[in-house]
Amino acid sequence: MTSGEAEVASATQSRLISGPGMLLVWLYGVMVVGAVSRSVFQIATEFDKAPLAYSLSALAGVVYGFITYSLVRGGETARRAALVCCGAELLGVLTVGTWTLVEPSAFPDATVWSDFGMGYLFIPVLLPVTAMFWLRRARAEQPG
Repeated sequence: MTSGEAEVASATQSRLISGPGMLLVWLYGVMVVGAVSRSVFQIATEFDKAPLAYSLSALAGVVYGFITYSLVRGGETARRAALVCCGAELLGVLTVGTWTLVEPSAFPDATVWSDFGMGYLFIPVLLPVTAMFWLRRARAEQPG
Protein backbone atom coordinates (compact mmCIF):
# COMPACT_ATOMS: atom_id res chain seq x y z
CA MET A 1 0.00 0.00 0.00
CA THR A 2 1.39 3.41 -0.95
CA SER A 3 1.47 6.28 1.53
CA GLY A 4 -1.38 8.00 -0.35
CA GLU A 5 -3.55 4.90 -0.09
CA ALA A 6 -2.72 4.60 3.60
CA GLU A 7 -3.79 8.23 4.16
CA VAL A 8 -7.09 7.66 2.38
CA ALA A 9 -7.73 4.47 4.38
CA SER A 10 -6.86 6.26 7.62
CA ALA A 11 -9.12 9.22 6.77
CA THR A 12 -11.99 6.89 5.92
CA GLN A 13 -11.62 5.04 9.22
CA SER A 14 -11.52 8.27 11.24
CA ARG A 15 -14.52 9.95 9.60
CA LEU A 16 -17.16 11.04 12.05
CA ILE A 17 -19.74 12.02 9.47
CA SER A 18 -20.64 8.63 8.10
CA GLY A 19 -24.14 7.34 8.70
CA PRO A 20 -25.90 9.18 11.57
CA GLY A 21 -22.90 11.48 11.87
CA MET A 22 -24.01 13.23 8.68
CA LEU A 23 -27.36 14.04 10.29
CA LEU A 24 -25.52 15.48 13.31
CA VAL A 25 -23.42 17.69 11.02
CA TRP A 26 -26.56 18.90 9.26
CA LEU A 27 -28.39 19.63 12.55
CA TYR A 28 -25.38 21.40 14.06
CA GLY A 29 -25.04 23.41 10.85
CA VAL A 30 -28.67 24.52 11.13
CA MET A 31 -28.10 25.45 14.77
CA VAL A 32 -25.00 27.48 13.83
CA VAL A 33 -27.00 29.50 11.32
CA GLY A 34 -29.94 29.92 13.71
CA ALA A 35 -27.94 30.89 16.79
CA VAL A 36 -25.37 33.10 15.07
CA SER A 37 -27.81 34.98 12.83
CA ARG A 38 -30.22 35.55 15.70
CA SER A 39 -27.55 36.72 18.12
CA VAL A 40 -25.77 38.97 15.59
CA PHE A 41 -29.05 40.71 14.78
CA GLN A 42 -30.00 41.05 18.46
CA ILE A 43 -26.56 42.26 19.53
CA ALA A 44 -26.49 44.79 16.69
CA THR A 45 -30.01 46.15 17.22
CA GLU A 46 -31.03 45.70 20.87
CA PHE A 47 -28.05 44.58 22.96
CA ASP A 48 -29.03 46.84 25.88
CA LYS A 49 -32.36 44.97 26.22
CA ALA A 50 -30.84 41.60 27.22
CA PRO A 51 -27.04 41.53 26.96
CA LEU A 52 -26.64 38.25 28.86
CA ALA A 53 -29.20 36.41 26.74
CA TYR A 54 -27.79 37.66 23.44
CA SER A 55 -24.20 36.95 24.48
CA LEU A 56 -25.14 33.40 25.52
CA SER A 57 -26.83 32.86 22.15
CA ALA A 58 -23.66 34.05 20.40
CA LEU A 59 -21.59 31.70 22.56
CA ALA A 60 -23.93 28.84 21.68
CA GLY A 61 -23.43 29.60 17.99
CA VAL A 62 -19.65 29.48 18.39
CA VAL A 63 -19.85 26.16 20.25
CA TYR A 64 -22.14 24.73 17.55
CA GLY A 65 -19.70 25.90 14.89
CA PHE A 66 -16.73 24.27 16.58
CA ILE A 67 -18.59 20.99 17.01
CA THR A 68 -19.65 21.06 13.35
CA TYR A 69 -16.06 21.69 12.27
CA SER A 70 -14.77 18.90 14.50
CA LEU A 71 -17.27 16.39 13.15
CA VAL A 72 -16.38 17.26 9.56
CA ARG A 73 -12.65 17.22 10.25
CA GLY A 74 -12.72 13.77 11.79
CA GLY A 75 -9.87 11.97 13.51
CA GLU A 76 -9.33 11.10 17.13
CA THR A 77 -8.28 14.57 18.27
CA ALA A 78 -11.32 16.17 16.63
CA ARG A 79 -13.55 13.46 18.11
CA ARG A 80 -12.26 14.16 21.61
CA ALA A 81 -12.58 17.94 21.15
CA ALA A 82 -16.15 17.54 19.91
CA LEU A 83 -16.95 15.27 22.86
CA VAL A 84 -15.67 17.87 25.34
CA CYS A 85 -17.59 20.65 23.57
CA CYS A 86 -20.78 18.56 23.55
CA GLY A 87 -20.38 18.06 27.29
CA ALA A 88 -19.88 21.81 27.77
CA GLU A 89 -22.87 22.49 25.52
CA LEU A 90 -25.06 20.13 27.54
CA LEU A 91 -23.90 21.74 30.78
CA GLY A 92 -24.74 25.16 29.34
CA VAL A 93 -28.19 24.06 28.17
CA LEU A 94 -29.00 22.49 31.53
CA THR A 95 -27.67 25.49 33.47
CA VAL A 96 -29.38 28.16 31.37
CA GLY A 97 -32.54 26.07 31.01
CA THR A 98 -32.83 25.69 34.77
CA TRP A 99 -31.89 29.33 35.37
CA THR A 100 -34.62 30.56 33.00
CA LEU A 101 -37.22 28.48 34.83
CA VAL A 102 -36.09 29.42 38.35
CA GLU A 103 -35.37 33.12 37.70
CA PRO A 104 -37.14 34.21 34.49
CA SER A 105 -36.47 37.89 35.19
CA ALA A 106 -32.74 37.28 34.66
CA PHE A 107 -33.49 36.80 30.95
CA PRO A 108 -35.73 39.56 29.58
CA ASP A 109 -35.45 37.84 26.20
CA ALA A 110 -34.84 34.19 25.34
CA THR A 111 -31.53 32.58 24.49
CA VAL A 112 -31.01 29.52 22.32
CA TRP A 113 -30.73 27.52 25.53
CA SER A 114 -33.70 29.10 27.40
CA ASP A 115 -36.22 26.62 28.75
CA PHE A 116 -33.91 23.81 27.60
CA GLY A 117 -34.20 24.95 23.99
CA MET A 118 -37.98 24.97 23.82
CA GLY A 119 -37.89 27.73 21.18
CA TYR A 120 -35.78 25.41 19.02
CA LEU A 121 -37.97 22.31 19.52
CA PHE A 122 -35.70 21.11 22.36
CA ILE A 123 -32.96 20.39 19.83
CA PRO A 124 -30.36 22.21 22.02
CA VAL A 125 -30.84 19.67 24.83
CA LEU A 126 -31.24 16.58 22.64
CA LEU A 127 -28.41 17.30 20.19
CA PRO A 128 -25.44 17.14 22.58
CA VAL A 129 -26.72 13.93 24.18
CA THR A 130 -27.14 12.32 20.76
CA ALA A 131 -23.77 13.60 19.59
CA MET A 132 -21.99 12.28 22.69
CA PHE A 133 -23.47 8.82 22.10
CA TRP A 134 -22.37 8.98 18.45
CA LEU A 135 -18.87 10.18 19.33
CA ARG A 136 -18.41 7.45 21.93
CA ARG A 137 -19.63 4.87 19.43
CA ALA A 138 -17.29 6.26 16.76
CA ARG A 139 -14.40 5.72 19.20
CA ALA A 140 -15.45 2.17 19.91
CA GLU A 141 -15.63 1.37 16.18
CA GLN A 142 -12.14 2.63 15.38
CA PRO A 143 -9.64 -0.12 14.77
CA GLY A 144 -7.14 -0.40 17.30
